[in-house]
Order: sequence, then structure tokens, then C-alpha cells
Amino acid sequence: MILNRNLSISQMMFAGGTLMLLAIGLLAFTFVEKVSAMTPGDPANGKVLFEKRCTGCHALDTDKEGPRLRGVYGRKAGSVPGFVYSDALKAANFTWDAAGLDKWLTDTESVVPNNDMSFHVPKAEERADIIEYLRVSSGK
Repeated sequence: MILNRNLSISQMMFAGGTLMLLAIGLLAFTFVEKVSAMTPGDPANGKVLFEKRCTGCHALDTDKEGPRLRGVYGRKAGSVPGFVYSDALKAANFTWDAAGLDKWLTDTESVVPNNDMSFHVPKAEERADIIEYLRVSSGK
């Protein structure tokens, strides 16, 4: 960036104020996203979303293209007996919880690179609802 030494004090203050407002806006947006991610979702809406968006590959009680998901909340990743997981997911060493499921549904590759699931849920509120439905369905 090239600084123009001929700017007036008022022009510099305006530019600085504009940058400050942009920074505050970015922080506020980030805070709202974090709070949304931490707020428990609506399990009834999560059921509707699950049935609409997830049942092409998953069910609660039977394996399909993806593993059965009843009990996923609190279960070790890659551990449903009889389901054939990718090598990457079989080697994963974590237990599914709200934060992990949120990251997974946002971007599976950032959680377990080279997994076999490419689906994602872009809206934080929808992820929260689906995760709460899975938590309740898991008896947690």
C-alpha cells in the first residue's frame, strides 16, 4: 500500500474510522457465528432436515451408503460394527460430539482428510438442528 502524505487529517480520520467499522463488523459476525454454533438446535426441525437431507445415504438404524447414525453422538468415529469405512475414518481417533459433528458437517475434509463423504450443510442453524436431533436420537 502506498501512503499519500498529502491526505488531510480529516481524510486520515475517515479512513481510520472506516477500517475500524469494518473490523468491528467482522468481529460481530464472527461472534454471532460462534454463538449460533454453541446454541443447541431444535431436534424437531433437525428430524425434518435429517429426513430431507441425510437419508439418501444414512438412516438411524440401518447401514446404507453411510453408517447408521443412532448412537453416533458419543460414539468413536469409524466404529460401527460391520460397516466398511474409508481407511482414513477407520484410523480416526476421536468421539463424536456437538463440536466434532459441527466441523464434520461444515467440511468433512478438514476433520478427516480422504474420507468418503463429500456432503456438507452450509447453514450453522441447520447443522445445530441436525446435531441436536442426532444427540436426542442417541439418548444423550
